[in-house]
Amino acid sequence: MTLAKPIMTTPLPGVAPLVTAAADYDVVRRAIAHIRGNWRDQPEVDVIAEAAGVSSTDLHHLFRRWCGLTPKAFLQALTLHSARELLRSSASVLDASYEVGLSGPGRLHDLFVTHESMSPGEWKAGGGGLTITYGFHPCQFGMALVMVAPRGLAGLAFADAGEERAALEDMRSRWPRATYVEDYAATAATARRIFDSAQWRPDQPLRVVLLGTDFEVRVWEGLMAIPLGKLMTYSDLAAKVGSPKASRAVGAAVGKNPISFVVPCHRAVGKSGDITGYHWGLTRKRAMLGWEAGVSSDS
Repeated sequence: MTLAKPIMTTPLPGVAPLVTAAADYDVVRRAIAHIRGNWRDQPEVDVIAEAAGVSSTDLHHLFRRWCGLTPKAFLQALTLHSARELLRSSASVLDASYEVGLSGPGRLHDLFVTHESMSPGEWKAGGGGLTITYGFHPCQFGMALVMVAPRGLAGLAFADAGEERAALEDMRSRWPRATYVEDYAATAATARRIFDSAQWRPDQPLRVVLLGTDFEVRVWEGLMAIPLGKLMTYSDLAAKVGSPKASRAVGAAVGKNPISFVVPCHRAVGKSGDITGYHWGLTRKRAMLGWEAGVSSDS
């Protein structure tokens, strides 16, 4: 395999980084173009790398640095997005699997379970056939509504006294066809894992089930990468998820976060560091940030 190498001339002082950046961008551009044009063939990374003119290893590191994910993850995101659109348009799971270039429903199932924590059929049904157990639990930030599905935490909301029913209806709208069962005892252990910092274990992460668009899920994953006790502006978060000009869209995705606190949308702040917009109230957001600052300083 012959790999193309950019021809480098001797640049003026201070221009070398720009020349290198331009060459790197050109590699990434070729890789993205190849993936977008051939994603139904599910090309291997070495095939993408050959089209981009670099080795597989170089492409992996370069692509991750420019796009925030690997070429394989980018291909999976395109595949998943197309599968969602097909399922929304009433295609069967079998037809969607073959249409997006997968060998069968089994591979589409694996892709959905890995990225959505649910099967394609459950996703297509908007929660239809899915049983969500919920309970209201007192915590440091008032009353918490904890919602658990068979594969993990499906929702976390907050309510002040007398607002519990409104919080429940708000969350039910996100899984409109699911069956809901109130069971305080069944959700108590999950509530303790969420709010008792002594039970936080990096080697035993809490499994979550996220239902959203590709962009929303990417934003929520970006939120989970913000360290405890730290803040990030919406514009920085937009850059982190590869959409530096989409601060408003990022803010909207943050506002739709279905698993508050665990997916820490409270750590996102305005450009000047102002504590802005929080679905469950600014007072609660300030309380969360203050509590986390204390926990992080003790650890």
